[in-house]
Amino acid sequence: MSFGQVLLVAVLAVPALGAVAVAATPRDRAARLVGTVAAALTLLAAVPLVFGGRSWVAWSAGAPAVRPWHQLDLPWVPGLELRFHLGVDGISWPLVVLTALLTLLCCAYTMWRVPDGGSGRALVALLLVVEVGILGTFLALDLVLFFLFFEVVLLPMYAIIAGWGGADRRRAARKFALYTLFGSVLLLVGVYVVVAAAGTADVVALTGGDGLSRGTQLAAFTLLALAFAVKSPLWPLHSWLPDAHTQAPTVGSVVLAGVLLKMGTYGLIRVAVGVAPEGARWAAPVLGVLAVAAILVGSLVCLAQADVKRLIAYSSVGHMGFVLLGVATLTATGIQAALIGNVAHGVITGLLFFLAGAVKDRTGTGSLAELSGLRETAPRLAGLLAFAAVASLGLPGLAGFWGEAFAVVAALQVGGPLWTTLGVLAAIGGALTAAYFLRLLRQVTHGRPSPAVGGVGAGLAGAELTAWVPLVLLALAIGLAPALVLGVAEAPVDALVGVVLP
Repeated sequence: MSFGQVLLVAVLAVPALGAVAVAATPRDRAARLVGTVAAALTLLAAVPLVFGGRSWVAWSAGAPAVRPWHQLDLPWVPGLELRFHLGVDGISWPLVVLTALLTLLCCAYTMWRVPDGGSGRALVALLLVVEVGILGTFLALDLVLFFLFFEVVLLPMYAIIAGWGGADRRRAARKFALYTLFGSVLLLVGVYVVVAAAGTADVVALTGGDGLSRGTQLAAFTLLALAFAVKSPLWPLHSWLPDAHTQAPTVGSVVLAGVLLKMGTYGLIRVAVGVAPEGARWAAPVLGVLAVAAILVGSLVCLAQADVKRLIAYSSVGHMGFVLLGVATLTATGIQAALIGNVAHGVITGLLFFLAGAVKDRTGTGSLAELSGLRETAPRLAGLLAFAAVASLGLPGLAGFWGEAFAVVAALQVGGPLWTTLGVLAAIGGALTAAYFLRLLRQVTHGRPSPAVGGVGAGLAGAELTAWVPLVLLALAIGLAPALVLGVAEAPVDALVGVVLP
């Protein structure tokens, strides 16, 4: 095996073995430490995947759209011609690193604070199992393997919400599970349609829709797009998200918003658009309209929210709308905007949920009506919250700017009455994003301290800074140097667009 293949195996094996080791360690704190070490080793294995083997081939007759930097292709179920096929390229690598980083920060955070509801050992073990499922989804290059990894996430995420969440956690967990199972059924049928028609489950071979008739591609894209829309979630299939976020523990919300939602948008790009490009071209106007509806509806609902976590949760609906708008344009600019928007949302919204959890832990409430004057009692926490909010609203120079701005640019570049209108409406949605985040800051940080905020101390725990500072630095780094994401994705995106628009 080459060094890259060893890293691919390690990225999945280390957290899986780590989860087993955590479960087998009797002492709770020692188990959490073992899990944190396993998450750190996973990140150390994920980062070097960017080195070596970075060659691409442009699409041409009979050639794959993208040649992975590293890939491992072994027989899995020979009787069914299924293979254990893993690979990584510039589309998936940023999400792999983001997943490994956020899981590490969440495991490290549990060393300081374990939410009520169960043992820290069980929580860390479940976080590592979720990591395996998410990483496997980003690395799988076999459709059946992709589906299996996609499903691995469901039960442990359900357990995290139901076991360590808020007062209404069981209802939120059931809603999450039911919606996700609905999407899973659609995904399974979509995968079956593709594999039965093409005679292979290999994503690289299927990219470009070779061997699939137009009718098959239309049916497959519809099924796959709906399945990924549930996971993302995209409007109007988003109603499970606010409840899950509001009731989940802090680390659950960070993983859920930071990387679990990205499984849907990544699948939309890699699988739905890549495997069924004719279906993507056919549905592009509908996707664009739904994307702008999500941006506007999400922003307007955020303006009416009275709870910090629900506001941040609904903001994800709008941000994922910008990602979908970029994908719907089917242009290199749009898909690049979607990819950097994915990463930026994971970094910034992960930070926002960490901070929202810190505010709720200190004050005992997340209600905006009971929060004011935080900058008077906890100026450092208020400053970090302000930084995360302005990063999320798309301030130039911070990570949130690039995805939203270039999604609008891509829509305007496509041109025509429909896409120009969509671009203008999306820009208006961006202005509404600024409005609700500024409203959040005015309510929480300004004014005289409320009774709930009056007793908050000014200090920040070292564990909190350890979890938050990497995300602050990443939001700055991606905002100032977007080539960190766009540079590695440029060539594979160009090749993918060459398939979609030959």
